[in-house]
Amino acid sequence: MRSSMRQQLHHNSLNPLFNMDYHNFVEREGQNTNLELASEFGLSLRDVKLLKSKLNRN
Repeated sequence: MRSSMRQQLHHNSLNPLFNMDYHNFVEREGQNTNLELASEFGLSLRDVKLLKSKLNRN
């Protein structure tokens, strides 16, 4: 089945950011440092800061 570029973009936007469990991240965010979070979830320090800023916007 063919899909348009618009459908592909919509499908890609439905995928979770960084493919991780956000509830687990939020629980550990207050307890661990950014470096510990990055190593535990397999992210870079920049990704951890980006994720924190995106979660705080909502």
